[in-house]
This record gives sequence, structure tokens and C-alpha cells, in this order.
Amino acid sequence: MAKDNTPSLRDTGARVLKTEGDAVRALAEALPADFEAAAEAVLATKGRVILSGIGKSGHIARKISATFASTGTPSAFVHPAEASHGDLGMVMPGDLAILISNSGETSELRDIVAHVARFSIPLVAISKKADSTLMRAADHRLLLPDVEEACSLRMAPTTSTTLTLALGDALAVAVMERRGFQPEQFRTFHPGGKLGAQLSTVAQLMHGADALPLVEADTPMPETLVVMSEKSFGIAGVVEGGALVGVISDGDLRRNITHLTDQPAGEVATRHPRVIGPDMLAAEAMAMMSENKITALFVVDADSRPIGLVHLHDLLRAGLA
Repeated sequence: MAKDNTPSLRDTGARVLKTEGDAVRALAEALPADFEAAAEAVLATKGRVILSGIGKSGHIARKISATFASTGTPSAFVHPAEASHGDLGMVMPGDLAILISNSGETSELRDIVAHVARFSIPLVAISKKADSTLMRAADHRLLLPDVEEACSLRMAPTTSTTLTLALGDALAVAVMERRGFQPEQFRTFHPGGKLGAQLSTVAQLMHGADALPLVEADTPMPETLVVMSEKSFGIAGVVEGGALVGVISDGDLRRNITHLTDQPAGEVATRHPRVIGPDMLAAEAMAMMSENKITALFVVDADSRPIGLVHLHDLLRAGLA
């Protein structure tokens, strides 16, 4: 509980977020002049994008490097102290270096700066001091606005690290979008967990052709019921000339219960069923099932021939829920 004029914890938290949010908005409205050139340099890099920084800048550099790597740009973090004791060998011609220092005078970065200059490795600097040693050495300068830190002492790296992280995200996403990075490529770097499941394709989760409960349109319903029971999906697909023309579900069975055994499958089936393609995302299949309150979808090719079936249970097991 606040005492006297001391702000409440909630008020302090809100003030910090507003301070940092205002700074990010200001940066968005006035991106560094070299932003596009830096992005083009990343796109032109044949090797890896090397990130480095010390202290809080090092933590931010690690995260930016991870974002690059997960969005199709090979990247690695090199600790500046370790670099001076052998890890400079990790920074090679063909790479590009992005060095982060709020003051631009971080002594631990000097060996990396000298190394990239020696081997003509392009250097992008992120700092709020335009005339600093680091910025003068850089080929591309991403100048941060000189804003106050969000803490009451105006000393703890808060606003400055938020701006650096946001600028790194902006750079990585700009490069990602210029490359035309696709969801299936994203999944390659994110195979685990719910994100990996959402980026799976229907083809990766569907049951194959051998498992499909298919009958011809003139198949008597008693035989159709046997097929439905054997395949255990609760539905049957009705085909004509190899193309899927209808689906029989439990609802169709109930609606036709009075004369069910006297009809062929084609008369019981719901025509023009909802289907999905093999290259669609599993998340799209889940959305279609949810929207239409169904539990299974036939997967068809360009000629409407059934090639698979995806069931709600498959999607749940894969972790989409």
C-alpha cells in the first residue's frame, strides 16, 4: 500500500509501460536513417549475422540473434569477452556484425571492432551516441533516440533496452518479409509445441488413402454401415468416377433412419461436402471443423479425388487445442 506521496506499485508499473511505449512510438515515427541500408546489408550477407554486446545489451543481442535465426537469417551471438580469447574465429569474411552499446564506448567490443575492420566484415552499430567510437567505426549506424530510462533513478537500462530490442525485431521482420518467408519455412525452425502444431500441414497429420472409408454412390446402406464401422471415423465418403461427391455422417443416418436400409449411399449422403487440401495448415482444418461443428474432413486433390482424412482427434493429439 502506498504511503504519503509514494506512488502505488500499480501506478509505477503503468508509468514504466507508458514511458517505454511512448519511446517505441517515437522511434517508429523516426526510424534511423540507415535502417534500410542495414536491412539490405543483412539481405546481402552470405554467411551469418553476428550479434554482440555486453551486460544488458548482450541479453538483447542474444534475443535479436535468436529472432533472426528463427525467421530464416542464419545468426549467432558472440560474447565479446570470449571473442577476445579465441571466439573471434567464429566471425568470418562473408558474415555481418551487429554490435550493440548504449554509450558506444564499451571497451569489451574493441577487439571485435578491430577484427571486422581487418577482414572487411560489414558492421552495423546500435547506439544512442552518434559520435561514439562504435558508431564512427560502423558502416551502418542505427541511432537510438536519447530518451530517459523508465526507472526513477534514470539509470537502470529499461527504455534503452526496450528500444534496442524493438529495433532489432523491426530489422529482422523487415528482412523476413523481403525474403518472402513462408509459414512452412517458419515451421522448420519451430517444430515443437503448439506453434509447431499450428504450422503443420494437413498432409502431415492426415490418414492416408488405405484408411479411407469410401463407397460408391450405388452401394447399399447395409454395406456402407459395415465400411463405416470398420474404418471407425464415424463417416463415409461417397465417390463417383473416383471423385468425392458426398459424405455420410451420423446426422445423415439419423435423418434417414426410417428407410435407411432401403437406400443406396448416394441418396443418404450430404452432397457437396466440405473438404480441405493437403497443403492447407492444420490450424485451418481445425478452424473449419469448429466453424461447421464437424469432426472430420476428407482431404482431396485438385480433381476432388479423396487422398486422405483428417480427424479432430488427430489435431488435438498434435497439440492444436
